[in-house]
Amino acid sequence: MEQLPVKIDRYEIRSELGRGGMATVYRAYDPNFDREVALKILPPGYLHDPTFRERFTREARTVAKLEHNAIVPVYDTGEENNQLFLVMRYMPGESLADTIFHNGPYDAEAILPIIQRVCAALDYAHRHKVIHRDIKPGNVLFDQQGEAYLTDFGIAKLVDGTGSLTGRDIMGTPAYMAPEQASGDPIDGRSDIYSVGVLIYIMLTGTRPYEATTPMGLAVKHITAPIPDVRAARPDLPAGIGEVIQKAMAKDPDQRFQTGEELAEAYATALN
Repeated sequence: MEQLPVKIDRYEIRSELGRGGMATVYRAYDPNFDREVALKILPPGYLHDPTFRERFTREARTVAKLEHNAIVPVYDTGEENNQLFLVMRYMPGESLADTIFHNGPYDAEAILPIIQRVCAALDYAHRHKVIHRDIKPGNVLFDQQGEAYLTDFGIAKLVDGTGSLTGRDIMGTPAYMAPEQASGDPIDGRSDIYSVGVLIYIMLTGTRPYEATTPMGLAVKHITAPIPDVRAARPDLPAGIGEVIQKAMAKDPDQRFQTGEELAEAYATALN
């Protein structure tokens, strides 16, 4: 078993929380403020890779500017012993991915507060010209009260002056990507809206709308395959919920909800 580091800067490592494609996250203790924090560390081997270093630094700068009650806040960032680190609020609850894995699909009414908070966080980020680009269950965390927070803006990218960005460096998780993101076309905030539609489908069914044996196969399905009917898996759901998912996941961004608020309001209406 790999031995945990003892300290990074002033932060005392307590346990490992998880590993991703570019970083490891630890639960740590900050003695200056007597609080637990989440410490994200970029492996030393990536430090001299300008691409990875830029992504990590961008995450720190991007998230630090986003002050919203449904976005996990960043407290600090720095470098020590050839390791870049990012310090965030520690979220003691499970991720949405863990919750679905342990408990199975949600009731339709139970996910409304999650949708509302995620959509509000995205609308705020989009107003500040930030697109998340990696909305998925693992990036929705819960606090002790069960409130949902959006995290991991590590591949978010500031929108340029034209209001869009290109997919020259396609990033994200293929199982949740909007068609235009998967194909490398210009994206905007509506690409995140698509991913929320996928998130809703997963919360209600416990499965992803598309499956394939390769990441490329998943991307192609998001681009070309018909949107599955959630009521085929959950016949008990109101018909309106299926319509909400169909609109959120429309292949054409112009046919989707244009904001998170529109999506959350449509879902609330569909429940009734």
